[in-house]
Amino acid sequence: MTWIDKIKSKASIQKKDSTNTSLWVECLGCKNNIYIADLEKNLRVCPQCDYHFRTSAKQRIKQLMEEGTFIEHDNDLTATDPLKFKDSKKYKDRLRTSYKKGLSSESVISGSGHIKKHKLEICVFEFGFMGGSMGVVAGEKITRSIERAIKNQTSLIIISCSGGARMQEGILSLMQMAKTSAALSKLAKEKLPYISILTDPTTGGVSASFAMLGDIILAEPGALIGFAGPRVIAQTIQQELPNGFQRSEFLLDHGLIDQVVHRKDLKETLNLILSLCNNSWQ
Repeated sequence: MTWIDKIKSKASIQKKDSTNTSLWVECLGCKNNIYIADLEKNLRVCPQCDYHFRTSAKQRIKQLMEEGTFIEHDNDLTATDPLKFKDSKKYKDRLRTSYKKGLSSESVISGSGHIKKHKLEICVFEFGFMGGSMGVVAGEKITRSIERAIKNQTSLIIISCSGGARMQEGILSLMQMAKTSAALSKLAKEKLPYISILTDPTTGGVSASFAMLGDIILAEPGALIGFAGPRVIAQTIQQELPNGFQRSEFLLDHGLIDQVVHRKDLKETLNLILSLCNNSWQ
């Protein structure tokens, strides 16, 4: 084989590998390869070991809400750069990169819709937008959703998937913890149900505020839930952590959440909870 044939052969192998990568994905749970079409058909849950892959906010809305009922609100709100923040990149450049992904205009998609016959307000975090971090706009969208729930006397669902407060907005992002929590206290006074759903990951300022304030708190299997990550905690206290520490099953065993729900069962579970809440709280 001549040197040019070797180059052509190598290029062919790389092209073939690239094609395979787009059709198959390795499960982070069982390490088996999954055909992407099968994964999507199974709600992005491994058909072999039930590992729950992260999914986009739009996919979650499509899975849960009745077709044609979801109306998005406040999608015209976008982040600014009040602190002129720059680390390895300018904050404006990071925002621009996230916009180009086309997933959403912020880390939260909020709107109104129906689950079965139940009208509600819903907020869903988009991890693909800067790690689902909570900045001023995310806090505002959540607060407005709470206010709409109060105005329309409907239930509220927030699906969290976030690394916490957005450091590029500094203290302004941390203020959203108090802002959203204060709004939820008003919702509680109106005796309207708030269901918090925790997915992988739910950490930082999100877990330290509205995510853990639900009347009922559900979580997906294997979700990482906590304030600081387990590695940081282990290094701080200089101790080995228990197996499964900060995973949803561990939190359920220790009374911090109410139920761990498989993704395929989530819609029916929410329908049941909303039926019980609406019958007993109205």
